[in-house]
Amino acid sequence: MTITLIQYPKCTTCRKAKAWLTQNGVAFQDIHIVEQTPSAAQIRAYHEASGVPLKKFFNTSGQKYRELGLKDRLATMSEDEMYDLLASDGMLIKRPIVTDGQKLTLGFKEAEFEATWK
Repeated sequence: MTITLIQYPKCTTCRKAKAWLTQNGVAFQDIHIVEQTPSAAQIRAYHEASGVPLKKFFNTSGQKYRELGLKDRLATMSEDEMYDLLASDGMLIKRPIVTDGQKLTLGFKEAEFEATWK
């Protein structure tokens, strides 16, 4: 089982997730979310695997999210528009995303990592 950690190196939550995986002996492939932003199709697959609403994939605390006024705009956007918007800029995506192709966690909650990746 290959685990993929999609993260932004300066993100403290991503660093916590990476440290947890390392400390627990979980081998993973590291992907920089800005340099290799997931495609709209990849984000759709992640969304379907996650079981969480698509709006949760947006980094609501990010500067780009605020600049684009997405708080008010998301309610009127179609899913396809949201997938395309997320794929346009890795900084819009909540991180880290950890997946093995079947399971997926979004963000970092230690209890969730314990249950999913240990």
